[in-house]
Amino acid sequence: MIVSAGYNIAGPEVEQALMGHPDVADCAVVGAPDGSRGAIVKAYVVLRPGAAADPATAAALQDFVKQTIAPYKYPRAVEFVTELPRNSSGKLRRAELRDRARTDAAR
Repeated sequence: MIVSAGYNIAGPEVEQALMGHPDVADCAVVGAPDGSRGAIVKAYVVLRPGAAADPATAAALQDFVKQTIAPYKYPRAVEFVTELPRNSSGKLRRAELRDRARTDAAR
């Protein structure tokens, strides 16, 4: 559960909304530290071949999520990656992504 500005946001719900977009091959959502909100929703997205990893695509994904689920749940940060960290059985290693988000926020 991600608590952002007092709202409880379930990561899997945001992931499911992102997976509905035709450019998304895989994604993961975690909470990233934020000075004013406590945490923000940060999405790590693997794009399908041919999709551009640029600010316009990030904005399109954010708008898509706003239209699919409650607007306050959209990912305020989108980072494009080539692959997501998984363990040997294929389960997503969210702790690694949360650590990465904390490190990025500290910079």
